[in-house]
This record gives sequence, C-alpha cells and structure tokens, in this order.
Amino acid sequence: MKPARIIILAVAVVSAGVAGLLALQIARGGKPSIEMQKVVEREPTINVLVAKESLPVGARLNPDVVAWAPWPQGSIVEGFITDQNRPDAVDKLNGAIARMPIFNGEPIRQEKIADSSSRIMSSLLPAGKRAVATEISVATGAGGFILPNDRVDVTMVRKNGTGAYLTETVLSNVRVLAIDQQIQENPDGSKAVVGTTATLELTPDQTKVMAVAQQMAERLSLALRSVADAQEPDNTAADYLLSGGDGSPVVQVIKTGEIVTGATSATQK
Repeated sequence: MKPARIIILAVAVVSAGVAGLLALQIARGGKPSIEMQKVVEREPTINVLVAKESLPVGARLNPDVVAWAPWPQGSIVEGFITDQNRPDAVDKLNGAIARMPIFNGEPIRQEKIADSSSRIMSSLLPAGKRAVATEISVATGAGGFILPNDRVDVTMVRKNGTGAYLTETVLSNVRVLAIDQQIQENPDGSKAVVGTTATLELTPDQTKVMAVAQQMAERLSLALRSVADAQEPDNTAADYLLSGGDGSPVVQVIKTGEIVTGATSATQK
C-alpha cells in the first residue's frame, strides 16, 4: 500500500474517533466546554495635582515639585485640585507655601497651602494664634533634635525669695513653627548645627505667660514631646504668672470667724 493512502486512512480513523467521542458526550447530556474570558473595565480617571516630592512646612510650590497624575474618579474628594476645576493650577500656585507637610505622591489640597506671599510666617499661623520667639542653645533645645512642627513643653528655672531654685512647666505641648537649624549629612553620619532661636505657636494668653517667663527665668528650656502627644490640649499655661503669683499652693485659714488666705509656706502662729 502506498504511503499516501496510509496517511489518508490514519486521518480518517482519527476523525472518526473524535466524532464518536463528541456524539457520546452529547448523548449523555454534556455540553462542550467553552472557555470564557473575563473582561475587566477600568474606572475612569481624572488628573489630580500631586506632589512630586515630600514638601516640609514652609516650602514653596513650583512646577518642578508638583504634577498632574491620574486618579480614580470615584476616589475624588472635596478639596482635591483637578485639571477640570483648576486647569491652570500649576501656574497659579507657583510660589504658594506649604502650611503642613505634604508627602511624595499626596494630592495637593487647598487647606494645606497658603497663597504666594513674602510673609511666610503669617501664612503658617492658624487663625487666633501668635508666633513668639525664644532663645535656645544645645542645652536648652533638646540637643538640636527639635525641628519645625514638633511639640514641646517650655520649662522655666528661677529663684524664689529664699534663693532656692524652682523648676516649673509654664507651657505644655505647644507647636514649634520654625527654628534656625540646619541638618547636613556627612560621610560619618548626620550632624546638626543648632540655631539660637525657636519660634513657637501660642495663644494670646500663652504669649503673655511667655513674656513674663522670659523676664523671670534664669533659664528657659524646651522639652521635646512624643509625636503621640500631638492630640493632647496645647492651650495650658501658668496663668498665675500674669497675676504676680509665684505658683505656690494656697490654703485658707479660718481665724476668729474670718477667712485668712496665705501660702502653705507661711508660718502660723
């Protein structure tokens, strides 16, 4: 038999076998399996203005540090700057100031920036707050580890009437707005050059307390707080300094039916 006939016969046998198997599957009620491919639809996106790098407090915006990036339409929230509501935002915000830290890839929100102005410090201050400067050194500034946006306690060391030293916290958990400190990286590690002035964010009453403390104190120190304390109240102050008191506890003594007020250190006769 010729090879060509053998090949034709083999193909016919295989075809008959496949046809038989299909007929048997249909007779048993089975259906030929058809592979379905799932189609995934992408959510529409809108271009949102984001930071191309991390921006610290006080940094100025410019076309090199911001860019448009696609953002899922369903995740757009109020406050985002998009190419639909502000198509000229890159040019209009050139020179604007970051009032809060902005991280790399984070959308730029209007509440986190201030309009372009040469008055940087006034732009960083929230409404109702005051900026007050105080002198610091390595010993009084936590060794140079205090940076803008940190929280600190202000501690005063002074002498009382007998010449003994007293230590008290006059302000608690206040925010540092600025500090004339630079940090440079060296091959052998980081090195901090400590500045001489720290600027604190205070309420009007805290401003008065700070002014009195600066006059009374032998030394004012800043104690660095944990970042976990940021949510604690920051409006406490040693108000007795405004009335001329010395902070000593006061007791009431009743003598011959009248109330006599005096300090606990007073000697009763």
